[in-house]
Amino acid sequence: MAILIIGGPTGDRIGSGNAWGVFRLEEGFKKNGSLGERSMKTHIGVDQSVGPPVESQSLEIVERKGKGHPDTICDAIAESISIHLSTAYQHSFGRILHHNVDKCMLVAGQVRLQLGKGRVMKPMRLIIGGRASFGIGRKTLPVAELAIEAAQSWIKNNLPHVNPAKHMTYQMELQPTSVELGAIFERGPGLLPANDTSAGVGYAPFTPTEQLVLGIERYLNSSGFKQEHPETGQDVKVMGVRMERELSLTVAMPFLTKTIHSEKNYVEAKEYALQHLQEFIHKQPHGCQRVQVTLNALDRAQQGLKGMYLTLLGTSAEQGDSGQVGRGNRVCGLISLNRPMSVEAAAGKNPVSHVGKIYNVLAHQLAMRIHADVRGVGAATVWMVSRIGQPINRPLVVSAQVGLKKGYSLKRVSGDVQDLIKNELAGMKDFCDALAQGQFGIG
Repeated sequence: MAILIIGGPTGDRIGSGNAWGVFRLEEGFKKNGSLGERSMKTHIGVDQSVGPPVESQSLEIVERKGKGHPDTICDAIAESISIHLSTAYQHSFGRILHHNVDKCMLVAGQVRLQLGKGRVMKPMRLIIGGRASFGIGRKTLPVAELAIEAAQSWIKNNLPHVNPAKHMTYQMELQPTSVELGAIFERGPGLLPANDTSAGVGYAPFTPTEQLVLGIERYLNSSGFKQEHPETGQDVKVMGVRMERELSLTVAMPFLTKTIHSEKNYVEAKEYALQHLQEFIHKQPHGCQRVQVTLNALDRAQQGLKGMYLTLLGTSAEQGDSGQVGRGNRVCGLISLNRPMSVEAAAGKNPVSHVGKIYNVLAHQLAMRIHADVRGVGAATVWMVSRIGQPINRPLVVSAQVGLKKGYSLKRVSGDVQDLIKNELAGMKDFCDALAQGQFGIG
């Protein structure tokens, strides 16, 4: 293992060896919030991957919840609220204020379905919870109104069969920011300290199975597919299970009851959609000898409405399932059981001090950069650990585990990996700005 400890205004290296090298930063926070004399250190480790890569393991399990899934809806709305609030805070106060809107829950409604038609009996209920700054001094922001506006805008743009004013009610449970956490945002210009002790992890590249599972959901929810199959809804879920070189894909996708007038009509529409899905899969580099695809596995012939996956609004949240932030896709967009994953709910957390969000997204970005830019690295996994109160660009630990291409040694690549990590940490402000603007598409 090769490890650096970084710090210092100029990143002065004070030691290195087989295990650790050292950079030191002489900075800290005084009681008044200005920089002091405390030494802040970041340990950067580079090690070689052990064991076979995921794509060569005998069993691989990958899941993707599409944009119409109740859990994904909650994540997406929470993140949209964070982006909306961040913009409003910057416009009104010149900086992003504290907020963690990561406790959203979608309570399923009730519908009455009939072939060819249906009716909403009870709307879905979106509970928006967490903490947020409502202003500074006498200057305030209508946080609740902004949150609902962001939620309705996302629904309108992503769930075409859901009327955000008619099919959804909103329960606001946002509470004012605590004094201690709010004080973090009053420490003047520059990067803020971490508001939590947390850990994040990311990896790159995706395996062929991961790429395929992600690609299937995006294809089924693409504008082109929906134009060809307007009878399908947005609540797509894909489960991929690869056993050696055999891949089993279980896909769930609702059909809109207003377009289905008989069981025969449903079967024909499903077969047509499945045909296009199989054609899409055939064109993808999945690397398997055999691929089995099942669409709507719960269907049963001659059972009427009970045997068909039908929805009125394109999402099971209309009556079948509730949703919650943090229960869906990880920040990379997948739930890959063979990979290290954080259980942190990143969506909705503020992008300037909450390391539970920042480090999980950055870990994936670092892994992708290491894989793409460091010659000799075939794969990378990155772990990041914060310490509450330390500047967000000075994590306690950044550890990269790399898979090496033939002919390359750890010694040959470790310096480049360490330099890349160091440079990315130095650009933390730009990263947080991009995160605040929603450029990374969390989940």
